[in-house]
Amino acid sequence: MEQRTHGLTSERLVGKPLKIEPGRAEVELVTTGEMAVDEYSLVHGGFTFGLADYAAMLAVNEPTVVLGKAEVRFLKPVKAGERLKAEAKVEEDLGRKKIVRAEVFDGKGEKVLEGTFHCYVLERHVLEK
Repeated sequence: MEQRTHGLTSERLVGKPLKIEPGRAEVELVTTGEMAVDEYSLVHGGFTFGLADYAAMLAVNEPTVVLGKAEVRFLKPVKAGERLKAEAKVEEDLGRKKIVRAEVFDGKGEKVLEGTFHCYVLERHVLEK
């Protein structure tokens, strides 16, 4: 399926789409030292969240989709150099509102983040006047 949203997203910072299907998406991110916050190479949670958010946007895959609210749980720390994979699925289609479940896994297949993303498909781009 063709990617219809978030086409300029940085693969290096947010991830690379692996699969886009109706109501589903998978995205991969290889974490780097640049994402680390300390001498232990702990990756800032914003990168893990960004990966999950991007997967949620691609699961909806509408040009004007935006995130309205997210409820996430960070389950495990991520270390720089790890390869992460996000899987997202539209669980409820309420017309312009979509409830998306996203999970992020590390290279061992262990879940590091899970969450619910409340996505909205707007009539026009959020920045369009």
